[in-house]
Amino acid sequence: MKHFFALSGLGLALLISSGVSADDSVIGYIKTISDETSIVENGKSVKAGLGSPIRIGNLIKTSEDGSAGLTLKDNTILSIGPNTEFKIDKYQFQPQNDQLELNASIIKGTLHYISGVIAKLKPDAVAVTTPTGVIAVRGTRFLVKIE
Repeated sequence: MKHFFALSGLGLALLISSGVSADDSVIGYIKTISDETSIVENGKSVKAGLGSPIRIGNLIKTSEDGSAGLTLKDNTILSIGPNTEFKIDKYQFQPQNDQLELNASIIKGTLHYISGVIAKLKPDAVAVTTPTGVIAVRGTRFLVKIE
């Protein structure tokens, strides 16, 4: 009987470690949302909801009355306001390998940024591009509005 439980536990451990793993392409999630928000991935727009995953290259779009709050793996918090288009162009969060990078762009609308681990460990690795320039993160938070 002892062998059965040991083998069952081993089988469960193998199942958990091999088949049921998190999606490595997910870099964050939508944590708050109001009104209409969509995620455009590979040219296809999908309505976003609480817990929707965010991947590199996703364009997040809010409606005229919409807003969304995103939290990335490194605990960066991004709040986007109404009528906003925001995209994460590059993201690396592997501090054990010193691979840290967050490059994003805001096309229009508003963005409130609060630094996560990447900006704290390597501030020069974070940049937000706007239609008129680049914001290099040297503090812990900023707010930008593009009209």
